[in-house]
Amino acid sequence: MNIISPYRGDDPAAPRLLHPDYRATITRAPSRPPLLIPQTLTEMTGPAASWERLMGPSLADLTSQHRSPPLGQRIVVSGKVLDDRRRPVPNTVIEIWQANAAGRYIHAKDDWDAPIDENFTGAGRVITDDEGHYRFVTIRPGAYPWGNHKNAWRPAHIHLSLLGPAFATRLVTQFYFPDDPLIEIDPIANSVPRMYRERMVSRFDMETTVANWALGYIFDIILKGRGATPFEEHDDHDH
Repeated sequence: MNIISPYRGDDPAAPRLLHPDYRATITRAPSRPPLLIPQTLTEMTGPAASWERLMGPSLADLTSQHRSPPLGQRIVVSGKVLDDRRRPVPNTVIEIWQANAAGRYIHAKDDWDAPIDENFTGAGRVITDDEGHYRFVTIRPGAYPWGNHKNAWRPAHIHLSLLGPAFATRLVTQFYFPDDPLIEIDPIANSVPRMYRERMVSRFDMETTVANWALGYIFDIILKGRGATPFEEHDDHDH
């Protein structure tokens, strides 16, 4: 049995629930304080070390799921999941989803006029090892317009959903790529206070880069504390 920590209140690094520049938050942000509901035993316990057996083999290579490799720059992303004392967090499920190299998601609601890559679904899953490490292979996603305001473009990013020892521990975030000029003008990225925003930007890394094959990026995920990664507090995953 694994017991999760109780609700810990406001996190200054979390995105603002009401951020008018991110237009969807105007209608979506709660207008009343949240109610604290006691957690049940079902929510506080979970499969922990049995995640892989329950969910099937890891889907750590998003470029090998179809007959041919997808179009785009192949990349390797690795990192650690850490707690507030920088201790590794093993057996964490990390779900991955993203746009293809042209900035197009495969789901039906994406009407961006860019090609669908029949060799790229854009979804994967990895589980951290005993030292909290994770690693997956994919292609670098493209930027895309999203209609929030005139000439609005989202920076390249990859969504991550973390499931810890229990189902109630799900956390959602996204990470960006260094030197992307769109980050500074993106309302979603800017819903996170500037002093915490860099925690959502990956780092290019030659040690992770594979010669003649893929560029490498590091993105460590810190669950809470002074160095916590900003997490989303809603289920709007379209962007």
